[in-house]
Amino acid sequence: MDGDLRGWRRCLLSGAVFAVCMAGTTLPTPLYGLYQQKFDFSELTVTVVYAVYAVGVIGVLLLAGNASDAVGRRPVLLWGLGAATASAVCFLCATTLGWLYVGRLLSGLSAGLFTGAATAYVLELAPHGGTSRATFLATAANMGGLGCGPLLAGVLSQYADWPLYLPFAVHLALVACSAVILLRLPETVRERRPLRTVRPQRPGLPPRVRAVFGPAATATFVGFALFGVFTSVSPSFLAQSLNVHNHAGSGSVVALAFFASTAGQLAVGRIGLRRSLPLGCAALLAGLALLAGALWWELLPLVVLSAIVGGIGHGLAFRGSLTAVAEASDPNQRAAVISSLFVVAYTGISVPVIGVGLLASPIGLEGAGLVFIACMTLLVSAAGVYLLRRPVRTTEKTP
Repeated sequence: MDGDLRGWRRCLLSGAVFAVCMAGTTLPTPLYGLYQQKFDFSELTVTVVYAVYAVGVIGVLLLAGNASDAVGRRPVLLWGLGAATASAVCFLCATTLGWLYVGRLLSGLSAGLFTGAATAYVLELAPHGGTSRATFLATAANMGGLGCGPLLAGVLSQYADWPLYLPFAVHLALVACSAVILLRLPETVRERRPLRTVRPQRPGLPPRVRAVFGPAATATFVGFALFGVFTSVSPSFLAQSLNVHNHAGSGSVVALAFFASTAGQLAVGRIGLRRSLPLGCAALLAGLALLAGALWWELLPLVVLSAIVGGIGHGLAFRGSLTAVAEASDPNQRAAVISSLFVVAYTGISVPVIGVGLLASPIGLEGAGLVFIACMTLLVSAAGVYLLRRPVRTTEKTP
């Protein structure tokens, strides 16, 4: 019993470290409007600054996504905290636009280092027989941390002094505490190898996976694209079109989407994999429709509803996609296939968002958003129809 309590305590502490790092990646979300005023840049620049994050994540996933299997979990997580520290320092020192680009790139590096290593670490620290609960903890730490970032920054920037500095100072303090905790936790990789043995992970797509991967990757792409829009330009839309200038309010709307995604991922265990993917596509369609209504009629309640419904759809589709492609893959090719899915996901969180930024100048933010919604609706509808005709086969019980 004492061993179980110690194991769960370690598991919870590692989850808290995971959440702190992921919160830093979304911390600037409600602050982009303030940076626009300070540096006088366009909506396109906002989306490019935001999308630089995805470049860092994809780069780490491809070049060193399996590094923690070789050198150990703790060294990689400490590198991730180091990148998070450097990112926060860049935002604290930002005197020109270039600092924001570097800060976002470093933030992406931290997320890329943490995504796989921290998930594995949480699972490995759990007591025997606790895999299901540990999976829930890892999911909650990841998506919950992403949701806490804009919430924390929004509240601090609205109700405290130094709105462009205090959120990052607080995050630096949390990162320092996380490093102390991490140094006190045990290493879980027993046979470690030198860093030079780490090789780049090339995305792979064996023929037997392609039938599942296509619709799963499409749903993942749309879900992450919807999140990309929420975390990059939704604060601008709330301010310009709905006169919502409260940073805590705009941060809360973005946080709702991430918290709803956590709920959607947890619901997969009850719904089952076969139904989670088509239901996720349906919820994404509903979220897109609500967002279109919010843009067209300029109604705040529809923005909130679209965050909740779209977030649930993202959670259902993403966890369902991840489980489906992992199960369809051979064990010796699974890592490469999952890397391919994450590359699609982070392409979705960046490329469509830049498209919205490009269109915002000639046709306005609302028009650009409606074009984005139309394109994403076509994609997710095609994936949903395919999944209804050819349901995903599964033998694995989702925890």
